[in-house]
Amino acid sequence: MKVEARVFDIVAIFGFVVATVYAVLTAQMTEDGIEPIGTVALLLTGGLALLVGSYFRFVARRIEPRPEDHEDAEISDGAGELGFFSPGSYWPVGIAAAASLTGVALAFWQPWLIIVGIVVLLITVAGLVFEYHTGPSH
Repeated sequence: MKVEARVFDIVAIFGFVVATVYAVLTAQMTEDGIEPIGTVALLLTGGLALLVGSYFRFVARRIEPRPEDHEDAEISDGAGELGFFSPGSYWPVGIAAAASLTGVALAFWQPWLIIVGIVVLLITVAGLVFEYHTGPSH
């Protein structure tokens, strides 16, 4: 997870540097001063990348180092089972449709459709999460 944390930290630094350069250049080149929308968007991009990088750093301290975290790791060190992945599930299609429905409802501000979209979205997410749940094993 340390590699991923470094990547997001680099993106965060880049976002903050670009936001600063953008704010200075727009203040100098326009009569209106600093352009707020682009500056805020770049600052938020840096902030979100910093948030994700901090999460990865937090998780990296609590788990065993992976082969990706070692400088001298070989490809064969990462061999083995990575987990269970569904061979064919239709739940992601339902989630996408429900998210699209909710997005359209928000765009046209239809409160009843927003509620329907959120309910369908929650149902499809629960379906994906519990697709292979077999219940407690006693």
